[in-house]
Amino acid sequence: MRHDIRCKRIYAEAADDDGARVLVDRLWPRGKRRDTLALTQWYRDASPSPVLRRQKHRGEIDDDTFAGRYRDEIDRDPDCLLPLMRLARQGRLTLLSAARDLEHSHVPVLRQAVLDALDAEDRDCEDLPASAPCYATYNEQRD
Repeated sequence: MRHDIRCKRIYAEAADDDGARVLVDRLWPRGKRRDTLALTQWYRDASPSPVLRRQKHRGEIDDDTFAGRYRDEIDRDPDCLLPLMRLARQGRLTLLSAARDLEHSHVPVLRQAVLDALDAEDRDCEDLPASAPCYATYNEQRD
């Protein structure tokens, strides 16, 4: 199953079809009040570490190095993706960021990490029964 995860700047207007709107920046966006953003949640745990974010903003590392290191951070703590995965399973998920250039920010990397985690979870569950009664029968057959 393909999940609908979109990326959007926090400064863009909220749309009715945004679904769950999650701010995925570690820092709060300048000049924005919480009540004007129509946020579902502000989730900082999946954003890049302060050190990595600083290296990127200072120009100490290029986009590819940043993306690789950020993906490594996510891989070391895959549970950080769980809240985003839950929201993506419920319908459209819009990842929000204050980054000026979303394509070269952490958001596309995070989006792909969530999609990869969802796909891996779906593959792991392919052989399992879909309901509790089926699961009980499945376990009896295996014993």
